[in-house]
Amino acid sequence: MELNGLPLHPLIVHAVVVFAPLTGVAGLVYAAVPRWRWWLRWPLVIAAVLAAGAAVLAAASGEDLAEARGLDVLPAVHTHEEAGELLRNVLLANVVVVALAAWLLGGRSALASGRGARDSRGALSWVVAGLLAVASVVVLYAAFRAGDTGARAVWG
Repeated sequence: MELNGLPLHPLIVHAVVVFAPLTGVAGLVYAAVPRWRWWLRWPLVIAAVLAAGAAVLAAASGEDLAEARGLDVLPAVHTHEEAGELLRNVLLANVVVVALAAWLLGGRSALASGRGARDSRGALSWVVAGLLAVASVVVLYAAFRAGDTGARAVWG
């Protein structure tokens, strides 16, 4: 896959580099700070979807790039490919966790009437918040690993 003669993979990777850590940090904040949930809900959902979509495109374009340039036989590229696939899968699973958290975890409403706020004091809320926190840490780790192996594959 190319765009105007440039390989698409390094271009798309920049979206993953921005949105994956943003999603991880926002997920941790959403899980830990209930009073910010009303404000953070939609930005978190949008960032998670964008990160997952960009990761799917990055993985596909990376496979095409490796095949087109004959790089898929190099061990460093193979390691990066595995890390990229892990990140893609983690981000896809994270979308499900974020959607669950956005639906079940409430917070104070920004509206004066309080309409739209959900009570988030039950045991299920703690479980979902914990699941979101764990998923967010896994996203951050997988993003670091994919980025590190990619940098090592390119620059040694």
